Amino acid sequence: MASNTEHHQLDLPSFDAPVRLLIVVAPYYKAIAEGMIAGARATAEAAGATVDLIEVPGALEIPTAIGMAGRLANYDGFVALGCVVRGETTHYDTVCNDSSRGLTLLGLQGLAIGNGILTVENMAQAEVRADPNGQNKGGGAAAAALHLIALSRKWGGGAKPGGKRDHDVIRLAGELEGSGRA
Repeated sequence: MASNTEHHQLDLPSFDAPVRLLIVVAPYYKAIAEGMIAGARATAEAAGATVDLIEVPGALEIPTAIGMAGRLANYDGFVALGCVVRGETTHYDTVCNDSSRGLTLLGLQGLAIGNGILTVENMAQAEVRADPNGQNKGGGAAAAALHLIALSRKWGGGAKPGGKRDHDVIRLAGELEGSGRA
């Protein structure tokens, strides 16, 4: 059962310059994805951001698409949306862990990413979390991306993330695992 516990939410940041967000969604569970997209779009609109949307086959492809867009396109931030429901095999653990890790590594490189990939036990949990009038996790992911964009602009003087980095994602993954080599 989904919790109704209230959580503190930061007010949306305001921006002096336009903000472009890319929503990357895996619509495997179409109704869940549509609710999350609606929530993300509404939050982006409330902050004055413009939004583009692309679909990818599954949650594992979301980090790859965001990484490609971070290098090849002109977005200020990214919203990752999808849903992984526990099944009978360990595939659930692989998809949850690897999609989250991919997004984290991209974020550590400087991309502003809101992670809205739901990891749930059943569809009832997903429905409550995806509902824009419920827990609105799509809106929460968009808000997270917007807050990170605001920080990036504050600390980077408006420079676009995604340029040359001290570490590439492969080297960073090795360092986080302790190998120090890539």
